[in-house]
Amino acid sequence: MLSPPEGTDFYYPPDELLAGAHGEVIWSRPLSGEAALTAARHNELVLYRSRDVRGNPIGVSGIIALPRKPAPEGGYPVISWAHGTVGSADKCAPSRDTQDSAAHIYNKHPHELLNHFLEQGWAVVMTDYEGLGTYGPHPYLLGESQARGILDIVRAARQLYPELSHRFAIVGHSQGGQAALFGAHHAPGWTPELELRGVAALAPASSIKEQLLEGSNYSGKTGGLSFTPLFLTGAMAGDPSIYPSEVLTDEAYQLFPQAETRARAEMMGEGSWGDLPGTHQLRKRDSHSMRAFFEQLDRMHPLVAIGVPIRISQGKEDTRVRASRTALLQKELAELNKAVPLEYKEYETVSQTEHPVELGFHFGLVETDRVPLTVWLAERLT
Repeated sequence: MLSPPEGTDFYYPPDELLAGAHGEVIWSRPLSGEAALTAARHNELVLYRSRDVRGNPIGVSGIIALPRKPAPEGGYPVISWAHGTVGSADKCAPSRDTQDSAAHIYNKHPHELLNHFLEQGWAVVMTDYEGLGTYGPHPYLLGESQARGILDIVRAARQLYPELSHRFAIVGHSQGGQAALFGAHHAPGWTPELELRGVAALAPASSIKEQLLEGSNYSGKTGGLSFTPLFLTGAMAGDPSIYPSEVLTDEAYQLFPQAETRARAEMMGEGSWGDLPGTHQLRKRDSHSMRAFFEQLDRMHPLVAIGVPIRISQGKEDTRVRASRTALLQKELAELNKAVPLEYKEYETVSQTEHPVELGFHFGLVETDRVPLTVWLAERLT
């Protein structure tokens, strides 16, 4: 293994280092600072090989955190964590987090849950996803892309640390909840040597097209419309024939480049998507790009075949991922996966966060669900 470069050069390897089996380590180095988990014996920043949805070799970054407890017989069980929406700019990547980052509170809040997993004696691996921190656009909500990042980091972690077990579970929140479900779907074919024991999705993103259309019919302004450029970025990765100029109004098209330089939080206010009425986002005329965009959004809905136990949790007061959409998703998943146990937990109320405006009840679920989720995981991992 080559010695890693310093600074952010770590994230941009030369093309000749990308060739190889997906899940192989390109390089790694110890990690400290805001991105590191405080309950870990050791945090490692890793760059590993993966593939985009067209099969091209890419590098994906992430974090490996080792527990302080001695490894049990058979090795440390592994949690592959799928993070929620932070944006598609490289600076938003969880492994690049700093205290002054616009994505900091979104990256930091799940640490309490992840530290709790470490205290159980489980290793935690955390992908940044394709194109987030590394070369290329981040294919937001593109299921297969996210799945590969989630699965390949488990392979990479086991290459670096043989004391990790082949038994693992996938856990994700919001964008990561949707990604986790796709990860469970693709696991048997993508990483067949690993033993997936279950998948847990907290407030998973779903019904993406319906969410977009609801926002595009809203005549007012809201920071929630900052998801639109992310939806489009993901759709374009899935279908390069989509031209954003044929999907977005002239006003919105002028703002579209911000998605590659700003955190989602920075697109919620004046001079950005939060300052644009919903009805001013999408063109009203039909086009190939518009039809292809909607088709890609339909494919992002995480109704997929899964062969392991599923757990879905949701806060009833959540306004970012609505309980009605999650309830519908769990019914659809139960119907599709009749032979698989599916547990659905809906909380009437959840813990309020330290940042009620920015994080709200959507992130409060992560704290409220911590103990029941851990019990469910322990039954499958130990």
